[in-house]
Amino acid sequence: MMKIVKRFINFIYDIVFTVKCPYCRAVIPRREFACENCKKKFPKHYIKTYTVGEYTCVAPFVYKDIYAKAVKNFKFKSNGVFAKQLSVMMVSSINREYGNEKFDIITCVPMHKNSLKERRYNHSELLARECAEKMNIPFVQTLEKHKNNQAQHKIKASMRADNVRGVYRTIDKELVRNKNILLIDDIITTGNTLGECAKMLRLAGCKSIRCATFCVTATGNKANSLKNIPI
Repeated sequence: MMKIVKRFINFIYDIVFTVKCPYCRAVIPRREFACENCKKKFPKHYIKTYTVGEYTCVAPFVYKDIYAKAVKNFKFKSNGVFAKQLSVMMVSSINREYGNEKFDIITCVPMHKNSLKERRYNHSELLARECAEKMNIPFVQTLEKHKNNQAQHKIKASMRADNVRGVYRTIDKELVRNKNILLIDDIITTGNTLGECAKMLRLAGCKSIRCATFCVTATGNKANSLKNIPI
């Protein structure tokens, strides 16, 4: 009798709380992170590149096709719940590249309060929190964005370094002093945003910084240093 009741509860749960594939929006079982059709399209490698300042960054995908759609669904269509699913492949590439390293904390690129109020959630923070949970590492908010600059994707690549300079600051230096830090964002293009955030953390006295994103934009300034690492 209890098994029948449990099945019925799970059936109702699946109807009320429908889980969708973030890559194509097909309905999937709630324990899955993507549909089988999209999984078949996943590349057999992850990508390694570098930020401005030469901090290593890894990502599972290039920003195109279903992976670009997943980012847009996540960031711009109020689908913050997709962070749980998108972080699965991020953690895979993180473990493969940084598997021998021990991170003390995971942090993220912050949003300005005005942007946060408009979007209602920081997509980078959601990804970072999910990665932290899956990797059993504390998430710590180490940075704040105290100047509201233009969105990086709306300006020319040549202007992006100046656009992010001086807009971030460390919340508390004691939070990062002598720490090995994993810094998370959703996309790396020119590497200026992650590089500026990493610089602030280094100035605050952290021990080391590694970066990870969900996607790499192949048209960025760092495109010539993309490396596909076989899984």
